[in-house]
Amino acid sequence: MSTTKVKKMLFILSKATIENVYAAFIMANGARMEGIEAEIFFTFFGLEAVQKKRLNNLHVATVGNPAMHIPTMVGGLPGMEAIATKMMKKEMDKLDMPPVDEFLEILSASGVKLWGCKLAVDMFHLEEKDLIEDMDGILTIGDFYNRADKDGTQMLFV
Repeated sequence: MSTTKVKKMLFILSKATIENVYAAFIMANGARMEGIEAEIFFTFFGLEAVQKKRLNNLHVATVGNPAMHIPTMVGGLPGMEAIATKMMKKEMDKLDMPPVDEFLEILSASGVKLWGCKLAVDMFHLEEKDLIEDMDGILTIGDFYNRADKDGTQMLFV
């Protein structure tokens, strides 16, 4: 059993569904509240969570999501994703959870580093101006892995 304490958490966010985005944001925020360094690497569709035009229009994944407890065919019906998203946002409002744009500001202000994936940025023909101002930069995956350079660093794929 390791006696090394967690000193740094690196999150890789590959999907910008509400449930994935908030999971990564809540864990990164929790790490900072415990005095643990935290960074989020937004790759592939996870980049939508930091795109100015998309970040406040994220949805719940209803198709192929076993936690929804509805058949895939029903989840694919027109309007199901919108209904599920509206219900989820209503419950989050009750808990006073900030919207994505505000949560990103909170994370950045608390010291969470926010990184875009260079490959995904290039693949989706994005530019830095398409992303939020609080981004700390665009990195290759190798550059991101190099940030896991000390004992006590954990990496989590969300």
